Amino acid sequence: MVRNIAKTATYSVMHLSVAVTVAYALSGDWRIALSIGVIEPIVQTVAYAVHEKVWTRVNFWRREPEAA
Repeated sequence: MVRNIAKTATYSVMHLSVAVTVAYALSGDWRIALSIGVIEPIVQTVAYAVHEKVWTRVNFWRREPEAA
């Protein structure tokens, strides 16, 4: 669980940097870029955490143990 929290936190910091940079490149306004850059990664981080939990619980593409 601690590893997942650390992974999510570092992903969030990276995503914030990318989001602000892209938003600034598109808008040319730092206030707009920071607003978008702060809101979007928060939403994306929550979505990512939910996505990770779903994938740990679902057996999609997992191999079934072979019977002996």
